[in-house]
Amino acid sequence: MVSGKIRVLVVDDSASVRQVMKEVLEQDPEIEVIATAADPFAAARCIQKEIPDVITLDVEMPRMDGITFLRKLMHQCPVPVIMCSSLTADGTETLMQALEAGAVDVILKPEVGVADHLSDARELIWLAVKGAARARVSARQPRPQPREVEKKLTADVMLPPPTGKAMSRTTEMVVCIGASTGGTEALRVVLEALPANAPGTVIVQHMPEKFTRAFAKRLNTLCQVSVKEAEDGDTVMRGHVLIAPGGRHTLLDRQGARYVVSVREGPLVSRHRPSVDVLFRSAARSAGSNAVGVIMTGMGDDGARGLLEMKEAGARTISQDEATSIVFGMPKEAIARGAADRIVPLGNIARELLQASVR
Repeated sequence: MVSGKIRVLVVDDSASVRQVMKEVLEQDPEIEVIATAADPFAAARCIQKEIPDVITLDVEMPRMDGITFLRKLMHQCPVPVIMCSSLTADGTETLMQALEAGAVDVILKPEVGVADHLSDARELIWLAVKGAARARVSARQPRPQPREVEKKLTADVMLPPPTGKAMSRTTEMVVCIGASTGGTEALRVVLEALPANAPGTVIVQHMPEKFTRAFAKRLNTLCQVSVKEAEDGDTVMRGHVLIAPGGRHTLLDRQGARYVVSVREGPLVSRHRPSVDVLFRSAARSAGSNAVGVIMTGMGDDGARGLLEMKEAGARTISQDEATSIVFGMPKEAIARGAADRIVPLGNIARELLQASVR
């Protein structure tokens, strides 16, 4: 088990970005930057001297692009990698390729004002690095959870707690899924296993703004179910999956015998927007026993409280197990609270949620 600070290698062709990223990361006492590199060749020389715990990697660099380097790295010396890149309309597909190649998370930087943006987003950057440090991309043991020192907002800022009253059953069930680090590939495994007539599903995957649309579009080409980025007022229908858009909360609302989603602005909840806790609480309030909640791989505890609220409202609840979680943070917290009815490996989640949705 690795002890001590999380050792980070910063790879970016911009000297100013390297400097700012180093300063931002080292403001957290649990993180140290052991080296910076201007391109993959310089990064490779750094790795030969000392293998870092985490690498932050730019996409567009001279001599070799970040995706090519990532693929070589995952083959020869697997290390948790966070892609750090400007996001344009054409860049979302590139970042999807990065996640498929083995990157565990994405940090976005604007095309202008990079230094100010990275400084403003420092807590999210710290969280991404700490999550990546626990990612199981090699045989190394997961690192211990760091103590939490910052105050977190809860789902109370978006809507009140469930009333505790039993919700009358409708003819349809709805599935709510929450995931974070490692979730992009885990969700693909689950959704590819669902039949075309699967229950209507709403998903919160922690992702940057604009990136969720490309993620949904990619899944839609792979799955029997229809997958799209959620829009305010979308109906939750059988055979359809809605992905919460990055940067906004997505809630489940009931209108008569049908469910719709509400996409709202709001503060970070459990350090995230969208937040799994917000989705799960809304499901507890609006769906009760007509819902199935699933919590999957991810850093932190977002969703643990909400999954318990779903269970207490009569929903059936499922957690991914430790062995198949890239980061056993969110599922671990949910299990510790007694929120999970079933704890199953990734490959069984689709079957479990289908069984749970049958009355």
